[in-house]
Amino acid sequence: MYQTVSSIGDINKMHDLPGLVISGTKRPVGRVKINDEQTPARFQKGTLARIDALLTDKEKRSDFIREAVDREIIRRTRQKP
Repeated sequence: MYQTVSSIGDINKMHDLPGLVISGTKRPVGRVKINDEQTPARFQKGTLARIDALLTDKEKRSDFIREAVDREIIRRTRQKP
């Protein structure tokens, strides 16, 4: 009654559709994940307002914090003996 289908090629053969190709790649759909590690952070009262006051046009607060952390990691790495 039902046939097992394991590829687009199987569908093409079953329905006599020799030219049907939906996708030739096996890549996952969607965006490539970047910045996928997360941690909650608590700041002293007023810190986020101070950050917001320093943001440039269209800069996101999360980008500002991420860049500040990256700079601090580099700074501390250089200080290690």
